[in-house]
Amino acid sequence: MREQGKRRALTVFIALCIQVLFTMLVYIYFARYSLSVELFLRVVSLLFVFLFFKDSRKLSNNIFYILLFVLFPILGSLLFVLFSNNIFGSKLVRSINKNANVTKDYLKQDEEILKTIDKENKSVYPQAQYISKHGGYPIYSNCKMTYFKCGEEAFPDILKELKKAKKYIFMEYFIIGLGNMWDQVLEILKQKVKEGVEVRVIYDDVGSLQSLPRFYDEELEKMGINCICFNKFNFIFKMIFNNRDHRKILIIDGVTSYTGGINIADEYINLIERFGYWKDNCIKIEGEASWNFTIAFLKMWNVCRHLGKNFNSYKPTYKKYKNCGYVAPYCSNPLKKESIGEGVYINMINQSSKYLYIMTPYLIIDNDMIKALVNAKKRGVDVKIMTPGIPDKKIVYSVTKSNYDVLLKNGIEIYEYSPGFLHSKMFLADDIVASIGTINLDYRSLDQHFECSAFIYKDKVLKTIKEDAEGTLKECKRITLKNNKVGLIKSIYRGVLKVFAPLL
Repeated sequence: MREQGKRRALTVFIALCIQVLFTMLVYIYFARYSLSVELFLRVVSLLFVFLFFKDSRKLSNNIFYILLFVLFPILGSLLFVLFSNNIFGSKLVRSINKNANVTKDYLKQDEEILKTIDKENKSVYPQAQYISKHGGYPIYSNCKMTYFKCGEEAFPDILKELKKAKKYIFMEYFIIGLGNMWDQVLEILKQKVKEGVEVRVIYDDVGSLQSLPRFYDEELEKMGINCICFNKFNFIFKMIFNNRDHRKILIIDGVTSYTGGINIADEYINLIERFGYWKDNCIKIEGEASWNFTIAFLKMWNVCRHLGKNFNSYKPTYKKYKNCGYVAPYCSNPLKKESIGEGVYINMINQSSKYLYIMTPYLIIDNDMIKALVNAKKRGVDVKIMTPGIPDKKIVYSVTKSNYDVLLKNGIEIYEYSPGFLHSKMFLADDIVASIGTINLDYRSLDQHFECSAFIYKDKVLKTIKEDAEGTLKECKRITLKNNKVGLIKSIYRGVLKVFAPLL
């Protein structure tokens, strides 16, 4: 299956190259015969620049496109259309914009919870209000949370909860891959369909390019499983190619939900080895906070295919758990003017006072994020960042390492996970707050993908998260300026890659 996937991925790559090459040839053909055509094309390119400045979330993230606009106007415009955030009204974009405010109708913040947080902790309150008011995702109390430090620890619990489903199962994943893990899940889904349980699955077409056959969504539909292959790639120009659904959400009956780094494929539970040991994590939420993810899923489904039902028909009666903290499951949308995911991370960095532990598979960040991390260190915060010891993408790994020096020079500690690939996305600060979800520290997650996470405050699960962070640190190799030093040629290579970072 993986060989078939590689062939499909190669076909997609060739199709993209043909589109770019065709456009360039048309440009060259007309430009050589007509000065007026050349002038017209450059004016068009200039218009793209103006659109770029108007709609770009951050100019600092897009030096690559600015250089292309200046040096190769048409190529720059073309790549901007294909690989940056969408600026055109495609059908998918119109649907997303039409459903943009649907969360306001179904997600209501209990203001007493915000008032309580304000009284308890003045530094956490602005973050809670930011997620609730600006992001549109309420924060809840009385919810139970369980943290899993690896995929093989989480998977048995996921299977157990899937078997309990009585009304519906919603799954939204960047990657679903044929293999043992998916086989076990699929058997349960088919059984639940027979029992009358409503099953809906969303997977990303590009994310699952190498792991699923083409038209696999149609195969699932024949089994009675409602399925959407998100943002299918086609072989003609597509104006929203780069905005992928990178979320990982599993919801059972609206009362139990999961998110984290784990996709549904064998490497995520270490049944196969690709890059050494695969270190991942997962958070399970039981209680009313699962409603946030339920609405987020239904909203995405409605964007792709009309649901035909009122969302409230899926709302269950919730059990209230005692002696719990607070949690706000939230999602980010790359078509909005501001990235909620990045905002939550920046707020956590700025509000930390004692320590900040970070796990991320990629460290491809802009000046704003670097400045926030450095300022935290200058305030006396113990900042530790964990990245993979064995990369999944060597070019991306080189860009990650190119960001080490500026952080190391300012006293920030960086550790590489020696046993293999660290895929966890975790922020933990001061034994008080954490964020567990799908958001990497790279341009794609922070600016271009649909993402999700759970912000946690003052819950006992934070102790388990910290134990995982400290245990992972013991398996890491500390990086220093000396052992990160490379020669001139490699330094230039890393510098060039940093320019191309928005495409990686």
